Amino acid sequence: MRLACQQEDLNRGLAAVSRAIPARSTLPITQHVLLEAADDAIVLSATDAETIAITYRIKATITEPGAITMPSRLLADFVSTLPHDEITMTLAERSRQVSLACARNTASVGGMDPDDFPPIPVVSGGDSITIPAARLRAGIAQTVFSAATDDSRPVLTGVHFGFAGGKLRLAAADGFRLSVHTMDLDSQIERQAIVPARALNELGRLLGEAGDNDVVITFNQAGTQVQFDVGHAKLIANLIQGTFPNYDQLIPANSATRTEVNVSEFTRETRIASIFARDGSGIVRVIATPGEGSAPGRLVITARAEEVGDNEGVIDAVVNGAEAKIAFNGRYLTDVLNVMDADRVAIETSSPSSPGVLRPVGNDRFVHVVMPMFVTW
Repeated sequence: MRLACQQEDLNRGLAAVSRAIPARSTLPITQHVLLEAADDAIVLSATDAETIAITYRIKATITEPGAITMPSRLLADFVSTLPHDEITMTLAERSRQVSLACARNTASVGGMDPDDFPPIPVVSGGDSITIPAARLRAGIAQTVFSAATDDSRPVLTGVHFGFAGGKLRLAAADGFRLSVHTMDLDSQIERQAIVPARALNELGRLLGEAGDNDVVITFNQAGTQVQFDVGHAKLIANLIQGTFPNYDQLIPANSATRTEVNVSEFTRETRIASIFARDGSGIVRVIATPGEGSAPGRLVITARAEEVGDNEGVIDAVVNGAEAKIAFNGRYLTDVLNVMDADRVAIETSSPSSPGVLRPVGNDRFVHVVMPMFVTW
């Protein structure tokens, strides 16, 4: 094998596929990245051999085609420190030692037999849907953070994809909060699937490189795997098997108080309160008070920790309904405010013990439900 490519291209590709490498594995070769050189490109592949696989294609000048696996961390760290120049790689026939050269830097890296690398699944035969990459990326960003991080209920560690009626609904919940994002499709496909949140976090990064292009979502015939094809890269994930909760019944139909505030102001005050809430179980108290006469309504955000201190922040608000008091986990509030794609957010509440609902004002594609924390007022 003999090839040449640009350092920035190889560095970008290695950074993308290395995120599929497992932190720990009993299979040493899964700590390697597979490099396949043919025609005018290098295809980099990595997998944890269980949940996720990523392939990434970069342009290259191929003098002699070939394939080899190399240790992912060593190769990625080495390439990332090289100057922005051409990298050449040479692998002698029947050898496993790759020679690399870039500018005045040279190295020799030992690889493993590519035939021993876990096969990258070929996903085909099932439904296929095309979605603008930017639209899917926005939907993932507004839902994936709500997925559970522990395995006590595996279905909650993924994001539910619901295709129906010319729409795609993404939903994630961890038992304390729920995020739902709805987008229109040009397809009338009917299908449900649960995609691991870990896979979608990596997909979000790949979609950031796709620009205005489309992503093609393909399911295998058995309904056990899904592939996201963004052109230069593909991500394949094993679907989570199980029944996702009926989340529609978790979204309150009515509220006693609706409070509308500026997102950036609410985010700032929540972050300030969260500093004090660190020593107070993360509790951030929110009090909405309607305006009187010409005076505007206001939203008071407070936090306190015994023997440490407390704080109070006040922002103008449009409050419809009675005065409302409710307490939230400060991190949960910050997480959802960070993904709001509007200047203003509406907070809908019914009582201190009922879930709160947050919606971007003027955008009905996103809704977030968060459970309250029980406190003494």
